[in-house]
Amino acid sequence: MKMYLCLLTLALLHGATGFVNRSFTGKMNEVNHCVCDVLLPDSSFPAQRVGALEDETVRLTNRVEDEMQKIEEQDIRLDAYVEKLINLTKRLEKLEKMRPEGLVEINFDTLKKEIKEMEIIIIQIRGKVNGSNAHVESLYNEVKNISKTVGQLESLDKNNVLKAKRDMEILKKRLVDCEKNMKFKGPGIVPLGSCQHNGLSSISKPNFMELNWKGVAYKTGAWGKDAAWNTTKKSLYWVGPLNPEGRLLESIRIYPTLNDILLYKNAIDLPLSVFNKNKWNHTLAGQGAGAIVYNNNLYYNCFNTPEICKVSLTSGVYQRKPLPNAAFNNRFSYSGVTFQDMDFASDEKGLWVIYSTEESAGKMVVGKINVATMTVDKVWTTTMMKTGVTNAFMMCGVLYATRSVSKQNEEIFYKFDTKTGKGGPISFMMEKMSEKIHSLSYNANERKLYVYNDGFLVHYDVLLKP
Repeated sequence: MKMYLCLLTLALLHGATGFVNRSFTGKMNEVNHCVCDVLLPDSSFPAQRVGALEDETVRLTNRVEDEMQKIEEQDIRLDAYVEKLINLTKRLEKLEKMRPEGLVEINFDTLKKEIKEMEIIIIQIRGKVNGSNAHVESLYNEVKNISKTVGQLESLDKNNVLKAKRDMEILKKRLVDCEKNMKFKGPGIVPLGSCQHNGLSSISKPNFMELNWKGVAYKTGAWGKDAAWNTTKKSLYWVGPLNPEGRLLESIRIYPTLNDILLYKNAIDLPLSVFNKNKWNHTLAGQGAGAIVYNNNLYYNCFNTPEICKVSLTSGVYQRKPLPNAAFNNRFSYSGVTFQDMDFASDEKGLWVIYSTEESAGKMVVGKINVATMTVDKVWTTTMMKTGVTNAFMMCGVLYATRSVSKQNEEIFYKFDTKTGKGGPISFMMEKMSEKIHSLSYNANERKLYVYNDGFLVHYDVLLKP
């Protein structure tokens, strides 16, 4: 085979400005072209790597410039805080020279607030530099020292002069608020138990007590305190959730004090249904959420009858009497509430029952109960359909009826005065914790409304027009 000399021209890029000529031994192929085999060395110039390196260098340069700008901004902020720190130091030096009694006029709360703000900022900066900046560390320590000094100065008040001054300021504010409230309520205050007033003025916002003791499934029921005026059991609370279907009252739970009901302790259970011979006897059980405690006795609608039941909370002795002509078994219950055909109520004038009869064609009837005989001495028939109201209560011999306006609001929209025998529209709004009010009872000893609101125990303050 004939050998030929081939001239190969290599163009070296990335740094080469010209061409390099090299001679290699080759051979002729079939079409008379010179063919050479050339093996380039591993150390050829890494063009792609150099390009990537240049890009990374640009990115690093930009990051360094950004960090430098941040450091400059931090230096500016640090200089500002150094000036503020110097100002605080001067103020503290004056405080340290004062006698303890002179510290009374110093507003330590303002000082501590300023120092707290500085502490938050310096901690943030310190976290960014990770303790590598001596200037930041020095500033951090100085702020800590000033905070400690302020605390020591405040503690020099051996006679609690500062505390007394603060208490005086709080008392002054409370007195001012009290004066404002008195002006709002008017010059006269209606004594508890008195009916010498011009009727309802407003209802407070709901005061939430707690969930009933049986739980969220027991949405229907009643609760409150002994509602008899001037009762000897003013601290006693009771709670009576109905069974989940909203009809049967099997028992109530009694709490001797407010603390007991709040902590669910020292409770006394009063059973109304009896389990005997493998079955439940509901003869003495209650029906609906119209029950009330009056003079240490529970009054309620006897189960499945048009009768009034009464049981002593102390002895457990039961009594029952029929309520003449009363509709029952959900014939004329309140709107949205089942089996509340009888609703017992109490006020300054005694014990009442709110119900309907076939003769009244479903209109609300108010009966005044003689507690000695358990009979109704007198009745008044109103112009309002019982099924058209959601609940009702009595106050000073006046019936007040409610209706639902929305899930959040209830309206006291109708009243009937048993003294005059006349009724008419009114409008007072009540906020609700939940949608349905299952029972609503007035307590004359506190002038409060006790509401069982979808399982929640809630009460309201009642304000009157003097």
